[in-house]
Amino acid sequence: MTEGGALDRWLDSDGSFPQYLFGIDRAAVSDAPVLILGESGTGRSTLARSLHSVSPRSSGPLVEVDPGVVPADLFEGDLFGFKRGAFTGATEDSPGRLGRAEGGALLFDHVEELPLTTQSKLLRLIAEKKYSPLGGTEVSADLRFLAVASPDLAWRAERGAFRADLFYRLEVLAFRLPPLRERLEELPRLAARVLEDLGARLNRPHLQLSPQAKSWMVEYSWPGNLRQLRNLLEREIVLQGEGILDPPRPSEVSQGAPRSLAEVEEEQIRTTLAFTRGHQGRAASLLGISRKALWQKRRRLGIP
Repeated sequence: MTEGGALDRWLDSDGSFPQYLFGIDRAAVSDAPVLILGESGTGRSTLARSLHSVSPRSSGPLVEVDPGVVPADLFEGDLFGFKRGAFTGATEDSPGRLGRAEGGALLFDHVEELPLTTQSKLLRLIAEKKYSPLGGTEVSADLRFLAVASPDLAWRAERGAFRADLFYRLEVLAFRLPPLRERLEELPRLAARVLEDLGARLNRPHLQLSPQAKSWMVEYSWPGNLRQLRNLLEREIVLQGEGILDPPRPSEVSQGAPRSLAEVEEEQIRTTLAFTRGHQGRAASLLGISRKALWQKRRRLGIP
């Protein structure tokens, strides 16, 4: 078992880490940047938080930043901080997320959405541990960098959508979390662990799955990954209560006449936007297209 137990949830049934997490325990106690790649819902951010909780910096703060939820014109001030008078509305100093993460770690969620202008500053920050707040002088930073990204980050770097030198700097310790459909052999253990966690949180102990549920779960593709599994089980607990849970298999696409590409495209875009709760940047990333391309498709297909 790992020291502190925070990484135990990732162990295989034999008490070892799966191959895709080989070395994760040593990465946890290092101070080097860590990059975690994977589809949405695979547990990327949870793994990053687990790493921090067993690191030498665990007593320090873990500050998270998502470039996709901060307006581009406010992002650098939010990240690097600013001095009073640096811009209109800056009525007092702000330490920014970097200042608040001092002594701990900074976690970039969806790092692929970092503005290119910010990427060069982040590269220097990681390399030299120095940065300048807006309107201020250069300061030193004492913190660790953790980053979460979609699986296509290397592809983006090859095509200039993400700085290659920043990608290589973040890739010092990189781990890829496979989608659930690629590790269905782990599903019984994962489902049991989720049930245990939900049961404790919802005060519903001794929950189990029916044989029918166990059977279909290891054959289903789980497009929403672990998040979909957790949501499905939580909904079943709330509706069914206690004892043996028998959640129904999520509906599959009906086998009829093939649909047109336009129909498939519209459905996929609507589904993805619903999954990301309307977040255009995340939806574009999941679809593998740019924000501009997504906007153009929505306009063409009449998707609000």
